[in-house]
Amino acid sequence: MLKKVKKDKDGPGWAEVILGAILAVILGVVLGAGLLVTKTVNKVTAIPKDAPAGAVYFIEGQKDVSRSGGAEKLKTFVGGESVDVQEGELNALVANMMKPPSPPPSSAKPGDKSPPPPAPDAKMIDATPPNVRIRDGKITFADTVTVSVLGTTNSFVVQATGTFTRGGSGFEFEPETIYVGGCPVMRLLFIRSWIMRKLLFTVQVPGDIAAAWSKLVDVSIDGSKLRLRAP
Repeated sequence: MLKKVKKDKDGPGWAEVILGAILAVILGVVLGAGLLVTKTVNKVTAIPKDAPAGAVYFIEGQKDVSRSGGAEKLKTFVGGESVDVQEGELNALVANMMKPPSPPPSSAKPGDKSPPPPAPDAKMIDATPPNVRIRDGKITFADTVTVSVLGTTNSFVVQATGTFTRGGSGFEFEPETIYVGGCPVMRLLFIRSWIMRKLLFTVQVPGDIAAAWSKLVDVSIDGSKLRLRAP
Protein backbone atom coordinates (compact mmCIF):
# COMPACT_ATOMS: atom_id res chain seq x y z
CA MET A 1 0.00 0.00 0.00
CA LEU A 2 2.81 2.37 0.90
CA LYS A 3 4.56 1.60 -2.42
CA LYS A 4 1.39 2.42 -4.38
CA VAL A 5 0.93 5.71 -2.52
CA LYS A 6 4.57 6.61 -3.14
CA LYS A 7 4.27 5.81 -6.84
CA ASP A 8 1.17 7.96 -7.18
CA LYS A 9 2.95 10.78 -5.43
CA ASP A 10 6.14 10.55 -7.49
CA GLY A 11 4.33 10.17 -10.83
CA PRO A 12 5.08 7.71 -13.68
CA GLY A 13 8.49 6.08 -13.90
CA TRP A 14 11.04 6.50 -16.69
CA ALA A 15 9.94 3.28 -18.41
CA GLU A 16 6.37 4.53 -18.65
CA VAL A 17 7.48 7.93 -19.92
CA ILE A 18 9.68 6.37 -22.61
CA LEU A 19 6.93 3.94 -23.67
CA GLY A 20 4.44 6.80 -23.90
CA ALA A 21 6.85 8.82 -26.03
CA ILE A 22 7.46 5.89 -28.39
CA LEU A 23 3.73 5.28 -28.82
CA ALA A 24 3.19 8.99 -29.49
CA VAL A 25 5.89 8.98 -32.18
CA ILE A 26 4.44 5.86 -33.83
CA LEU A 27 0.96 7.36 -33.83
CA GLY A 28 2.32 10.58 -35.33
CA VAL A 29 4.11 8.69 -38.09
CA VAL A 30 1.01 6.65 -38.94
CA LEU A 31 -1.22 9.72 -39.07
CA GLY A 32 1.34 11.66 -41.11
CA ALA A 33 1.73 8.79 -43.59
CA GLY A 34 -2.05 8.50 -43.90
CA LEU A 35 -2.33 12.18 -44.78
CA LEU A 36 0.44 11.91 -47.38
CA VAL A 37 -1.15 8.83 -48.99
CA THR A 38 -4.35 10.81 -49.60
CA LYS A 39 -2.42 13.81 -50.91
CA THR A 40 -3.35 14.71 -54.49
CA VAL A 41 -1.06 13.25 -57.17
CA ASN A 42 -1.01 15.52 -60.22
CA LYS A 43 -1.45 13.72 -63.55
CA VAL A 44 0.54 15.66 -66.16
CA THR A 45 2.31 15.15 -69.48
CA ALA A 46 5.53 16.80 -68.23
CA ILE A 47 6.90 17.98 -64.90
CA PRO A 48 6.36 21.76 -64.60
CA LYS A 49 9.53 23.83 -64.44
CA ASP A 50 8.15 25.75 -61.47
CA ALA A 51 6.92 22.66 -59.61
CA PRO A 52 6.46 23.44 -55.89
CA ALA A 53 8.53 21.54 -53.34
CA GLY A 54 6.88 18.33 -52.19
CA ALA A 55 4.50 18.06 -55.16
CA VAL A 56 4.05 14.54 -56.57
CA TYR A 57 3.34 13.95 -60.26
CA PHE A 58 2.24 11.01 -62.39
CA ILE A 59 3.08 10.84 -66.10
CA GLU A 60 1.29 8.05 -67.94
CA GLY A 61 3.25 5.91 -70.39
CA GLN A 62 2.24 5.53 -74.03
CA LYS A 63 -0.58 3.11 -74.83
CA ASP A 64 -0.93 3.58 -78.61
CA VAL A 65 0.69 0.44 -80.02
CA SER A 66 -1.18 0.14 -83.32
CA ARG A 67 2.09 0.17 -85.28
CA SER A 68 4.49 -1.21 -82.72
CA GLY A 69 4.57 -4.86 -83.74
CA GLY A 70 4.64 -5.89 -80.08
CA ALA A 71 3.23 -9.34 -80.77
CA GLU A 72 6.09 -10.18 -83.14
CA LYS A 73 8.67 -8.95 -80.62
CA LEU A 74 7.09 -11.07 -77.90
CA LYS A 75 7.33 -14.13 -80.13
CA THR A 76 10.98 -13.29 -80.87
CA PHE A 77 11.74 -12.82 -77.16
CA VAL A 78 10.08 -16.09 -76.09
CA GLY A 79 12.03 -17.79 -78.88
CA GLY A 80 15.29 -16.84 -77.17
CA GLU A 81 16.39 -13.82 -79.19
CA SER A 82 17.31 -10.27 -78.15
CA VAL A 83 14.75 -7.49 -78.54
CA ASP A 84 14.37 -3.75 -77.92
CA VAL A 85 10.95 -2.89 -76.46
CA GLN A 86 9.15 0.45 -76.38
CA GLU A 87 6.90 1.46 -73.47
CA GLY A 88 3.76 1.17 -75.62
CA GLU A 89 4.60 -2.43 -76.43
CA LEU A 90 5.12 -3.21 -72.74
CA ASN A 91 1.80 -1.63 -71.82
CA ALA A 92 0.03 -3.70 -74.49
CA LEU A 93 1.63 -6.88 -73.13
CA VAL A 94 0.63 -6.09 -69.54
CA ALA A 95 -2.94 -5.23 -70.55
CA ASN A 96 -3.19 -8.49 -72.49
CA MET A 97 -2.01 -10.52 -69.49
CA MET A 98 -4.62 -8.81 -67.28
CA LYS A 99 -7.55 -9.74 -69.53
CA PRO A 100 -10.01 -12.04 -67.75
CA PRO A 101 -10.27 -15.55 -69.19
CA SER A 102 -13.08 -16.17 -71.67
CA PRO A 103 -16.13 -17.86 -70.11
CA PRO A 104 -16.73 -21.51 -71.05
CA PRO A 105 -19.33 -22.13 -73.78
CA SER A 106 -22.86 -22.37 -72.46
CA SER A 107 -24.59 -25.76 -72.57
CA ALA A 108 -28.07 -24.22 -72.32
CA LYS A 109 -30.49 -24.99 -75.12
CA PRO A 110 -32.24 -22.27 -77.11
CA GLY A 111 -35.18 -20.95 -75.11
CA ASP A 112 -33.76 -22.03 -71.76
CA LYS A 113 -33.51 -19.35 -69.11
CA SER A 114 -29.99 -19.35 -67.80
CA PRO A 115 -29.37 -18.05 -64.26
CA PRO A 116 -27.65 -14.66 -63.99
CA PRO A 117 -23.87 -14.79 -63.55
CA PRO A 118 -22.68 -14.55 -59.95
CA ALA A 119 -21.62 -11.12 -58.78
CA PRO A 120 -17.85 -10.69 -58.47
CA ASP A 121 -16.43 -10.93 -54.98
CA ALA A 122 -15.79 -7.59 -53.34
CA LYS A 123 -12.08 -6.86 -52.92
CA MET A 124 -10.56 -4.92 -50.08
CA ILE A 125 -7.63 -4.00 -52.37
CA ASP A 126 -8.17 -3.72 -56.11
CA ALA A 127 -5.34 -2.70 -58.45
CA THR A 128 -5.47 -1.74 -62.12
CA PRO A 129 -3.01 -3.07 -64.73
CA PRO A 130 0.34 -1.32 -64.13
CA ASN A 131 1.34 1.38 -66.56
CA VAL A 132 4.93 1.50 -67.85
CA ARG A 133 6.88 4.64 -68.71
CA ILE A 134 10.50 4.70 -69.93
CA ARG A 135 12.40 7.98 -69.98
CA ASP A 136 16.00 9.14 -69.54
CA GLY A 137 17.41 5.74 -68.60
CA LYS A 138 14.73 5.02 -65.95
CA ILE A 139 11.58 2.91 -65.98
CA THR A 140 8.47 3.74 -63.96
CA PHE A 141 5.74 1.28 -63.03
CA ALA A 142 2.49 2.82 -61.77
CA ASP A 143 -1.08 1.80 -61.09
CA THR A 144 -4.22 3.06 -59.39
CA VAL A 145 -5.18 1.14 -56.26
CA THR A 146 -8.64 1.21 -54.71
CA VAL A 147 -8.94 0.28 -51.02
CA SER A 148 -12.33 -0.44 -49.45
CA VAL A 149 -12.43 -0.65 -45.66
CA LEU A 150 -15.48 -0.39 -43.38
CA GLY A 151 -17.67 1.03 -46.13
CA THR A 152 -15.14 3.69 -47.12
CA THR A 153 -13.45 3.58 -50.53
CA ASN A 154 -10.30 5.50 -51.46
CA SER A 155 -8.17 5.42 -54.61
CA PHE A 156 -4.55 6.47 -54.95
CA VAL A 157 -1.63 6.12 -57.36
CA VAL A 158 1.26 3.77 -56.55
CA GLN A 159 4.42 4.34 -58.57
CA ALA A 160 8.03 3.18 -58.49
CA THR A 161 10.96 4.41 -60.60
CA GLY A 162 14.31 2.68 -61.03
CA THR A 163 16.40 0.36 -63.18
CA PHE A 164 17.21 -3.35 -63.43
CA THR A 165 20.03 -5.17 -61.63
CA ARG A 166 21.16 -8.77 -61.67
CA GLY A 167 19.85 -10.77 -58.72
CA GLY A 168 20.09 -14.34 -57.55
CA SER A 169 17.39 -15.55 -59.96
CA GLY A 170 18.09 -13.20 -62.85
CA PHE A 171 17.50 -9.52 -63.49
CA GLU A 172 15.21 -7.74 -61.03
CA PHE A 173 13.65 -4.30 -60.88
CA GLU A 174 15.54 -2.12 -58.39
CA PRO A 175 13.44 0.92 -57.39
CA GLU A 176 15.08 4.21 -56.54
CA THR A 177 11.83 5.87 -55.47
CA ILE A 178 8.45 4.45 -54.42
CA TYR A 179 5.38 6.56 -53.75
CA VAL A 180 2.00 5.52 -52.40
CA GLY A 181 -0.12 8.54 -53.22
CA GLY A 182 2.02 11.42 -51.99
CA CYS A 183 3.86 9.34 -49.39
CA PRO A 184 7.47 8.25 -50.10
CA VAL A 185 8.04 4.71 -48.77
CA MET A 186 11.48 3.93 -50.21
CA ARG A 187 13.15 3.77 -46.79
CA LEU A 188 10.51 1.53 -45.23
CA LEU A 189 12.18 -1.75 -46.18
CA PHE A 190 9.55 -4.22 -45.00
CA ILE A 191 6.54 -2.16 -46.08
CA ARG A 192 7.98 -1.37 -49.51
CA SER A 193 8.44 -5.08 -50.26
CA TRP A 194 4.76 -5.71 -49.48
CA ILE A 195 3.73 -2.71 -51.57
CA MET A 196 5.69 -3.95 -54.57
CA ARG A 197 4.13 -7.43 -54.38
CA LYS A 198 0.56 -6.59 -53.42
CA LEU A 199 -0.10 -3.17 -54.96
CA LEU A 200 2.18 -2.80 -57.97
CA PHE A 201 3.30 -6.12 -59.49
CA THR A 202 0.06 -8.07 -59.29
CA VAL A 203 0.20 -9.46 -62.84
CA GLN A 204 0.87 -13.18 -63.16
CA VAL A 205 3.70 -13.48 -65.71
CA PRO A 206 3.17 -16.39 -68.16
CA GLY A 207 5.65 -19.25 -67.81
CA ASP A 208 7.20 -18.89 -71.27
CA ILE A 209 7.96 -15.20 -70.70
CA ALA A 210 9.38 -15.87 -67.22
CA ALA A 211 11.60 -18.64 -68.62
CA ALA A 212 12.95 -16.39 -71.40
CA TRP A 213 13.56 -13.57 -68.88
CA SER A 214 15.58 -15.83 -66.57
CA LYS A 215 18.03 -16.59 -69.40
CA LEU A 216 18.85 -12.96 -70.25
CA VAL A 217 22.48 -11.88 -70.02
CA ASP A 218 21.76 -8.15 -69.88
CA VAL A 219 18.82 -5.81 -69.27
CA SER A 220 19.37 -2.10 -69.84
CA ILE A 221 17.44 1.09 -70.57
CA ASP A 222 18.53 3.24 -73.48
CA GLY A 223 16.54 6.45 -73.72
CA SER A 224 12.96 5.26 -74.09
CA LYS A 225 13.80 1.64 -74.94
CA LEU A 226 14.15 -1.44 -72.78
CA ARG A 227 16.95 -3.59 -74.22
CA LEU A 228 16.71 -7.32 -73.49
CA ARG A 229 19.81 -9.29 -74.48
CA ALA A 230 19.63 -13.05 -74.86
CA PRO A 231 22.70 -15.37 -74.69
